[in-house]
Amino acid sequence: MVKAPLTTIIAIVSMAAVMRSAPRFALRDTAGFVHRQEEWSKNRAVVIFFTTTDCPLSNGYVPEMNRIRVEYAPLGVAFYAVQTDTTIPDVQVQHHAREFGFTFPVLLDPNQILVRLTGAEATPEVAVLSNAGKVLYLGRIDNRIVDFDKRRTAATESDLRNALDAVLAGKPVARQRTDVVGCAITSSF
Repeated sequence: MVKAPLTTIIAIVSMAAVMRSAPRFALRDTAGFVHRQEEWSKNRAVVIFFTTTDCPLSNGYVPEMNRIRVEYAPLGVAFYAVQTDTTIPDVQVQHHAREFGFTFPVLLDPNQILVRLTGAEATPEVAVLSNAGKVLYLGRIDNRIVDFDKRRTAATESDLRNALDAVLAGKPVARQRTDVVGCAITSSF
């Protein structure tokens, strides 16, 4: 064991925190625009919905995703969806984004950079990130889906909204992780 001065320890901890920040990326969306991590810095929070074209649970949540964007985007929250299945052709993802009416960018992430950054495992899973890329919440949108064959008519817990309300109020998210019922994300790495 080596004794190090406190300033060295603080520097090492600070370097570790910086190294955990979001990786630099340039991801094209289904409209052809390129998005970079740097654009997050002008927002108070970033929401990333993990979706795929063939998951009925994920597809069923698109209207709710759009409603949440309408409510929170004016408060400084950026919204993105990420196509998680890297085997689906881009043209099919573009068609899906139009057909389901996403009102925010659907990113094509062939190297699953954002899946790896957040640790997402299923669709529809959602991550709330700080504008520096730190994961503040990861989990379900709400508790409407109980199991694959069991749904509530209305959610009784709005996990994503609760997380966003906390972040926007400058408070820690009470439940930083919730379980998700959904379609597994197949890893390409």
